[in-house]
Amino acid sequence: MLKSLFHWKVLLNILLAAAVFTGLVWLTFRWLELHTNHGKEIPVPNVMNMSVHKAVEILDDAGLEYEVDSFKYDPKFKPFQVLQIYPNPGARVKGGRAILLKVNPRTWAPVQVPDVLDRYKGLAFRQLEAVGLKVGDTIYEPNIQRDAVIRMQMNGSMLKPGAKVPRFSVIDLVIGTGPKRNVTVPNLVGLTVQEAKAIITNNLFEVGLVEHEDGGQDESDIIYYQDPEGGAVRDQGMQIDLWASKKTPGQMQGKIQQLNSMYRMRIDTSLPPIRYEEVPVYNDPTPIPDPEPVKTQPRPEAPKQAEQPKPKPTTPKPANTNTTTTKPADQPKPAEKPKEKKVIVE
Repeated sequence: MLKSLFHWKVLLNILLAAAVFTGLVWLTFRWLELHTNHGKEIPVPNVMNMSVHKAVEILDDAGLEYEVDSFKYDPKFKPFQVLQIYPNPGARVKGGRAILLKVNPRTWAPVQVPDVLDRYKGLAFRQLEAVGLKVGDTIYEPNIQRDAVIRMQMNGSMLKPGAKVPRFSVIDLVIGTGPKRNVTVPNLVGLTVQEAKAIITNNLFEVGLVEHEDGGQDESDIIYYQDPEGGAVRDQGMQIDLWASKKTPGQMQGKIQQLNSMYRMRIDTSLPPIRYEEVPVYNDPTPIPDPEPVKTQPRPEAPKQAEQPKPKPTTPKPANTNTTTTKPADQPKPAEKPKEKKVIVE
């Protein structure tokens, strides 16, 4: 069996198979070298700060592909100026490699207008400035929404939320002034429902109940009654209820009188006015308690000293004379004032 393995024919087949395998491997690697340009690398040219048109020409001459992407707009650089390149300049790449160019755009990228309708004007200002938009004129217009944004305008045309506009665009805002007070209600009797609604909206009132006689919703029905009545004074924003029919108001007098009894009650001013008199209210006297007697303690008096008799003065008698002298009458002594007593109250 070993002799059969070392037969010359077997050895020849093995050698032929090895040669074929080696040739296939060599051809495969050769084909890869030719297909991938193995060992042939191209340095990336430096096209920084060049215009995109000139950079593309240089890359084409070097046998390289390119991809152009707009970068964030920077007003310090020229439009279409190359700001970044990948791979970096000087790096060695194979022919046909795509080079990414970051180019400064011509202007700012467009931004989306935020939805600020029916919002407070201060909040609308901040939202517009946050996306890079500027607020221009603020136009005030009669509306029941005080200080709320009614609509947006740009260059005189209406602007809707979500529209794309250039960055730093100027947007004008129309803001409501709020409802007016004591406004005369328009007379809508005799008009169609469609006309009445338009007048109500123009006068900044709200359309309330709309009742049709036949239960339909025909806008061509004629208004024969309204509440509040025409000529009444109300604040803007109040509702106006309507009653409509295909008949004229003259043919609906019965229904009108019925509605008047419900919505417009008349006050009879011919009756004498009612007098209201104030009735005095007497309150029962509340007993006042007697004050408690104040106890007084007499102060002990000092003992009086015994009075000593005063010596009578001796006067010399005059010589005997024939003249007679009259003694003055005894004058009453002044009454002595009693001594003050001190009272101590405990």
